[in-house]
Amino acid sequence: MPVPGYDPEDIDDTLEALLEPNEIEDYLDDEQLEAYRNGGQDLVDLLEGNEIRRILDRKEGAIDAPD
Repeated sequence: MPVPGYDPEDIDDTLEALLEPNEIEDYLDDEQLEAYRNGGQDLVDLLEGNEIRRILDRKEGAIDAPD
């Protein structure tokens, strides 16, 4: 889910940096995980907005995320 005014690639890079590889499996079903691992889709395309915010909020001390 792209956020207006932000580059989806930057958001995706941030999500990937914040999540451990095995954590990604907690957020994606098997079909989504396969699409992600094959490079067909990015995390920002597969995760819901509330999931993205939860990841960023949980790790807020690790990044400088805008409100």
